Amino acid sequence: MVLKKLGYLLQGLLALALYALLRVLPLERASRLASWLFRSVGARSSQSRRARRQLALVLPDLTEARVDAIIAGMWDNIGRICADYVHLPKLIGQGQPIELVGGEYLASAAARGQPILLFSAHLANWEVATLAAQRRGLHPAVVYRRFNNPIIERHARRAQAAAGAELIPKSAAGTRRIVGNLAQGGQVIMLVDQRLNSGISVPFFARPAMTAPALAKLAYRFDALIVPIRVERLGDAGFRVTIEPAFELPDTGDRKADIHAVMTQVNARLEAWIRERPEQWLWLHRRWKEGEQ
Repeated sequence: MVLKKLGYLLQGLLALALYALLRVLPLERASRLASWLFRSVGARSSQSRRARRQLALVLPDLTEARVDAIIAGMWDNIGRICADYVHLPKLIGQGQPIELVGGEYLASAAARGQPILLFSAHLANWEVATLAAQRRGLHPAVVYRRFNNPIIERHARRAQAAAGAELIPKSAAGTRRIVGNLAQGGQVIMLVDQRLNSGISVPFFARPAMTAPALAKLAYRFDALIVPIRVERLGDAGFRVTIEPAFELPDTGDRKADIHAVMTQVNARLEAWIRERPEQWLWLHRRWKEGEQ
């Protein structure tokens, strides 16, 4: 316990030092510097080895050179995310480039007067999905997972709060807040690409992956629309956000099968996005377990 606290303290102090450095630089320069730092350090870390194992599981035909490029690109993106957080007020400003594609689908969903569940993934900078939705007149609450390190957690939430969205932690209390939001016809944005051991087995990159079914369950419970929202990084600090048409929810009379079908469709969308921009996804997460067939 003492060693863990000391580790968190060291991590926190390093994070605060990086924050102070990036804060004095313009966003674009901060983004390039953070990219270089993370690519330099991350490539040698044990986390890179985990990312390589995940890539080998689901994309075994990649050449070693291509895997190296994806890992380097992943660290590049992680570094740039750090710079984004430091300069989040500028990202929120209307002058920062966020290209929006498919805004009509968001307008159409809002016009139907139903609760809306936007889903995205840990691609590019997922916070930008919230900013794009806000620019189209929505006010989605954001579901997030707490960082283990309390120092990093405190500063990350402080930065995230600058966007003005309601922040809902993944917890029993957070679930009650999500339910209350949707019951009042609100909007919630969720990242649904990580493993949940207590979830349901759903194909993802042609392998079984334990997947949280909450998105589908909430949609059926509240007659909510499920809307995909994808983020891509363009250059140092530019982004493209693509809104896709709302899902049509199956209603076969077998709710368990319907939920599985919806989450299969969700994972298929995530997979398509990741295949197009694999270097912008968070391969550090242990999404699949070796030996699962």
